[in-house]
Amino acid sequence: MTAARFLIVNADDLGLSEAVNSGIARAHESGIVTSASLMVRQEAAAAAAGYAAEHPDLAVGLHIDLGQWDYESGEWRIAYERCVQDDASAVEIECRAQLALFRDLVGRDPTHLDSHQHTHMSEPVASTAERLAAELGIPLRARGIRYEGGFYGQTGKGEPWPEGIRVERLVALIESLPEGWTELGCHPGLGVEAESSYGPERAREVRALCDPRVRAVIEDGGVQLRSFAGEDLQRASS
Repeated sequence: MTAARFLIVNADDLGLSEAVNSGIARAHESGIVTSASLMVRQEAAAAAAGYAAEHPDLAVGLHIDLGQWDYESGEWRIAYERCVQDDASAVEIECRAQLALFRDLVGRDPTHLDSHQHTHMSEPVASTAERLAAELGIPLRARGIRYEGGFYGQTGKGEPWPEGIRVERLVALIESLPEGWTELGCHPGLGVEAESSYGPERAREVRALCDPRVRAVIEDGGVQLRSFAGEDLQRASS
């Protein structure tokens, strides 16, 4: 017998802009996105919360947003910073403030926790994120549930890598899923412009996420689409 495989498809950057919201909505309603992570301090966060209220089957977590770095002219440059990220106290204050804002916008606790540009993978953000996730009793990205970040259209230096977001790439990642639970990250959007250095790639992601070949390989392979919400959350965290 084939071991059970459960797949959560999570869209990052919900709330970044109306264009990103539109892409996530399309990928959820017509594609395989089951969950999304909300950037509560971005311009379209309130609109995103409104969409989530109308689509309760989309699990919504908190995308901790402490800043952004873009690779330009051979070096990493900071686009914005919400707190000094090597100051543990400042990080704790900002993360808890974003959690409070999430509750105000969405009207409940997040279903899961992760971070913009994976800042929670290193200290001092790691300890704060782990503490918040434990307090809330929710999954934290790459802790317990396997995280697959290979569906991405740029290199580590921000150079285009279209091979990373082709339908064939997504199909291959799904076909190679191990048994148990996996979260697959994605960044859909439609018409994204200057609000993100990851722009044209987002529309290509939408097309791949909505392609019928992807749905077919999920069904044919017995992969079960799940989210971070409700009963699924308990199973994923066990």
